[in-house]
Amino acid sequence: MPHLGVQLLVQDRHVVMDNGILQVTLSNPDGIVTGIRYSGIDNLLEVQNDESNRGYWDLVWNTAGTTGIFDVIKGRSFKVIVETEEQVEVSFTRTWDSSQEGKLVPLNIDKRFVMLRGSSGFYSYAIYEHLKEWPGFNLGETRIAFKLRKDKFHYMIAADNRQRYMPLPDDRLPPRGQPLAYPEAVQLVNPVEPDFKGEVDDKYQYSIENKDNKVHGWICMDPAVGFWQITPSDEFRSGGPVKQNLTSHVGPTTLVMFLSAHYSGEDLVPKIGAGEAWKKVFGPVFMYFNSVMDGDDPLSLWEDAKLQMLIEVQSWPYGFPASEDYQKSDQRGNVSGRLLVRDRFVSDDYTPANGAYVGLALPGDVGSWQRECKDYQFWNRADEGGYFSINNVRTGDYNLYAWVPGVIGDYRYDVSITITSGCDIEMGDLVYEPPRDGPTLWEIGIPDRSAEEFYVPDPNPKYINKLYVNHPDRFRQYGLWERYAELYPDGDLVYTVGVSDYRKDWFYAQVTRKKDDNTYQRTTWQIKFNLDKVDHNGIYKLRVALASATVSELQVRINDPKAKPLFSSGLIGKDNSIARHGIHGLYWLYGIDVPGARLVEGDNAVFLTQPRSISPFQGIMYDYIRLEGPPSSSSNSPETSF
Repeated sequence: MPHLGVQLLVQDRHVVMDNGILQVTLSNPDGIVTGIRYSGIDNLLEVQNDESNRGYWDLVWNTAGTTGIFDVIKGRSFKVIVETEEQVEVSFTRTWDSSQEGKLVPLNIDKRFVMLRGSSGFYSYAIYEHLKEWPGFNLGETRIAFKLRKDKFHYMIAADNRQRYMPLPDDRLPPRGQPLAYPEAVQLVNPVEPDFKGEVDDKYQYSIENKDNKVHGWICMDPAVGFWQITPSDEFRSGGPVKQNLTSHVGPTTLVMFLSAHYSGEDLVPKIGAGEAWKKVFGPVFMYFNSVMDGDDPLSLWEDAKLQMLIEVQSWPYGFPASEDYQKSDQRGNVSGRLLVRDRFVSDDYTPANGAYVGLALPGDVGSWQRECKDYQFWNRADEGGYFSINNVRTGDYNLYAWVPGVIGDYRYDVSITITSGCDIEMGDLVYEPPRDGPTLWEIGIPDRSAEEFYVPDPNPKYINKLYVNHPDRFRQYGLWERYAELYPDGDLVYTVGVSDYRKDWFYAQVTRKKDDNTYQRTTWQIKFNLDKVDHNGIYKLRVALASATVSELQVRINDPKAKPLFSSGLIGKDNSIARHGIHGLYWLYGIDVPGARLVEGDNAVFLTQPRSISPFQGIMYDYIRLEGPPSSSSNSPETSF
């Protein structure tokens, strides 16, 4: 059957896009998605909700010193951009002027919706623009949210191994649900479906790293229909490939996250200054719908959605968006090369940076990409030989950054790279020399920017999410921070090098200890190690890589737990990964000089104290710890550091 052309119906209060497969209704001039008719269902969105609370772009903004203002973005004027049988593109704009100061975020916002012939879905993207003469502001979050029909969509899928029937939104409300340590986590004490009784529901349990956050959504079993959110590129998301974002959660709700401070804190809130011109295109993203015949397996809709995701990824950058601010393939450029690692105390050879994450982001300091949140980033992974190619990069100036799983630290190519339309830049061989002063005396963990390899306890049986029982992501269970005091009731963790096993004996997070009177106390962990001989005149190096920090401080002492700290990080971190089941937030790396005079032949100890202790969620997650011996005199040649 030939596909009908796309038709556009403009009414007083609504605009309807229809291609014969689905029909999308938008409010006019607000540009809120009020209806999606598909496969015999008159509306996939929650009809009991007000029209403004079904499918919408929103943001959270503030000015310095004020609390965040939540804003469902409503257009003020509607315009048809493209209207052919092949494509309809419509625009809903809201322009800013000084009369709105303090009331609306100082941005011009242009929301676009696109429907193509023969496509089982629709696209949305937006252009945000701040002019130089406008006041500054902070943009805490921006996203698209869809509220689906709770009588139809009960089965949620975020990944092959993260899918389940979900509780109802009513189950989260008192008296059916009981809030736990923070409002997002709710214990289902009397849910509508008795199967969920006692479970914990928390939207953060379904977070996903950007690099894996390409398709998620919901299935209605009868009739069998899928509602999927497909994000084909990360270029407009902040924080790089392992920044975590929300996906779908009880509602049934599906989110398209563009900017958020989740798992990072204030560092990932763009701060647009007065006098600063800024413009960014978010999207396009694709809302995809599918169905199967009666009697076919509804779960096959997920397999089809993953295939559609691959098609969208391969089609990026899209050729259809009409905005000149969205660069097409021929306007972009490519960068390729090879990354090698030389760690001279491991080997004199140059080893390929197998699986390295290599990316282009705004010029900045080493590792600054993980806090960069105003511009675009482009990432790819190197192959086994360390070869990488980063294609379809928007024009502009970038630094090339990289980090290698299994190797500490961050690489940056020191010369900025200018991408011009159609360029193919071949970087040749690049060499990363990771931080290293001497040979490894001992190490704990794997340098992979995550605490996942450490001991993650079983949850308290009172606080189970059944999805994560016997699951590789066991760290996503609620309340694991409370298990520390139960496992170490009398004293803190002691780890003995050569005897202990970090997979069993190193708790995944150094949290505060809860006391009987509901206060919290500092914790000090101890690493015991033996040295046969000590160079008392030499300098040893303790390298500590953190995978997360939340309103914490790391103090390091050697052999005397009461001495003045040899090192203090000062107050660091607001990534909240302990409470949000994240296993990592932002990465921190410290190199601490340990004078040989502080060490003794025989038994030694490192004391790691986290002294800040007002809440259960203060703490740090370690990524990797290594003690290096002093460089031997034969290795005292000057080094090149990258």
